[in-house]
Amino acid sequence: MKKTFLLLLVLAFCNQSSFAQKETTALTIKNTADAPTINKNIYGHFAEHLGRCIYGGFFVGDTSKIPNTAGVRNDIVKALKELKIPNLRWPGGCFADTYHWKDGIGPKEQRPTIVNKWWGGVTEDNSFGTHDFLNMCELLGAEPYLSGNVGSGTVQELADWVQYTNFGGKSPMSDLRKKNGRTEPWKVKFWGIGNEAWGCGGNMTADYYVGEYRKFATFMSDWENTGGLTRIASGSNSSDYNWTETLMKDIPLNMLGGVGVHHYAVINWDKKGDGTDFSEDGYFHTMKSALKMEELVTKHAAIMDKYDPKKKVAMIVDEWGAWYEVEKGTNPGFLYQQNTMRDAVLAGATLNIFNNHADRVRMANLAQCVNVLQAVILTDKAKMITTPTYSVMKMYSVHQDAQLLPVTFQSPLYTFNGETLPAISASASKDKNGVIHISLVNVDAQKTNKIEIDINDLGVKNFTGTILTAAKLQDYNSFENPNKIIPTVFKGFENKKGKLEITIPPFSVVVLEGK
Repeated sequence: MKKTFLLLLVLAFCNQSSFAQKETTALTIKNTADAPTINKNIYGHFAEHLGRCIYGGFFVGDTSKIPNTAGVRNDIVKALKELKIPNLRWPGGCFADTYHWKDGIGPKEQRPTIVNKWWGGVTEDNSFGTHDFLNMCELLGAEPYLSGNVGSGTVQELADWVQYTNFGGKSPMSDLRKKNGRTEPWKVKFWGIGNEAWGCGGNMTADYYVGEYRKFATFMSDWENTGGLTRIASGSNSSDYNWTETLMKDIPLNMLGGVGVHHYAVINWDKKGDGTDFSEDGYFHTMKSALKMEELVTKHAAIMDKYDPKKKVAMIVDEWGAWYEVEKGTNPGFLYQQNTMRDAVLAGATLNIFNNHADRVRMANLAQCVNVLQAVILTDKAKMITTPTYSVMKMYSVHQDAQLLPVTFQSPLYTFNGETLPAISASASKDKNGVIHISLVNVDAQKTNKIEIDINDLGVKNFTGTILTAAKLQDYNSFENPNKIIPTVFKGFENKKGKLEITIPPFSVVVLEGK
């Protein structure tokens, strides 16, 4: 009887040990010298003339009682500088291919109005134009990324814009710039040649757009592109791989600095779901759409590799994020949505994907910066709050321009109603001072996950951690409770003989720092 009982105890212990082993994910981080650098521009943002992103967001005008610099809100500038925003894309989006830049320069009272037919049909006064945007980028310490008008604009118009912003000598456009109060050029490097040419940018086929791209790109610079412009082609809609294939095949590589890709996490375009009032089913399927980014980046990169094996052309994911129905009672054309813990998880997992593909992905732009879609900042008159997505971008800013440390692991599964997703997302890097950063996301809405990392080869022993999580997935920061979700100290890890054992709660984002 005693022998039987002891045998049962041994078997139970073995089963528990086996179960514990299955429940712990072994993650390996390779400290390789030839790994790519994570380009800081992966952490870029997007500001379109859409809803309250520019007017009532960034720009309140220089007569506003809200503290501002030349009409741009000081609190937004301060928040974005703390985020280390590397670049900002403007003026669109769909708006870009109806925007004529000369309408937005010169005395504000003499500027013509424009009807924003894409977003709400509102009339804008063009009081925020080229000088306002580029000067704002200087305040932010961010590189401007200008989207040129190909859909309704002309080659001459775009060539003039390049000369107006970049030429330091004497010319018609540099003289006009000086007349308007700016002596030195801004030296804008990043230029989008149209936006979503397959849709709102002209409903073009890939073959037709290639011809337009080559024509516009030709007149933006000289033979050798001595101005150092990064000319970026309007990229594919999500999984339109033929679009990327056509561009890479038919545009000479010396004319092509980057190829765009757009992908939004959407459950159903006809019924996108609520931003805050959602079930686990809504969460799961939003994350399923978001995590498709891994497949998209991998497949587009494979096509680019075929024509550009030296990876000279960058993949530019210049629109990404979650898209829901607008908040109740707001203008449907303004795309204003709240930002919950779901969005923080989505942002962390997506940025890990970009980090891990740093050899090809060298810029990305979250849509959008203020008051639109997956915004990092929300405003209500004089009030301003940051969102959970802002916190993730700030936590992850440590990866900017750091060397990628490739990670390998077999993720446990997040199972819901018979469907599965990878539960764990991770990336790691080493900065110029040798400091290691590991970013981890537990996508699972219900289950705590355990991760074990062998750190013997990393050359660091002491770790600290930061976590972003909440009581509920549906929690968000409001103007009444702006700090409901903020990063806190994370202590759910232990260093045991060269192995870092981490316990990460459901729907949470963690960044570890090792010195």
